[in-house]
Amino acid sequence: MKKFLHEFKEFINRGNVMDLAVAVIIGGAFTSIVTALTTNIINPLISVIAGGGAEAVSGLVIPGTDIDFGAFISACINFLIVAFVVFLLVKAVNKAQDLGHKLRGKEDEADNPAPTCPYCLEEVKVGATRCPHCAAAFDKPAE
Repeated sequence: MKKFLHEFKEFINRGNVMDLAVAVIIGGAFTSIVTALTTNIINPLISVIAGGGAEAVSGLVIPGTDIDFGAFISACINFLIVAFVVFLLVKAVNKAQDLGHKLRGKEDEADNPAPTCPYCLEEVKVGATRCPHCAAAFDKPAE
């Protein structure tokens, strides 16, 4: 059971899962915009064109008819609010992951300090035979 939970934790911490969750949430919010557009604006206009009569056109000017711009605008505002909240959540998760990586990186650096040149005391890559800073040659590769 412990191994299963560890695997699940690794799965959730991948960036792909976060991207997929954002896509599903934004897609659901965008669906409401499309639904509001078709239900409240396009369908009444189609009924006018298909022979619904002149009284349906008066909805563009007189409130209380089939065309409802307010519902469409409300759906757009709801979408923007949902998108903003998702943005803030993703930003917070990314910041927490960066902090976790920094803390984990400091622990790794404390365990394995980078090798340094014995002459100029600058950091060199593991396995280097010469210092890239002062060009000093090492008797054995840097460890």
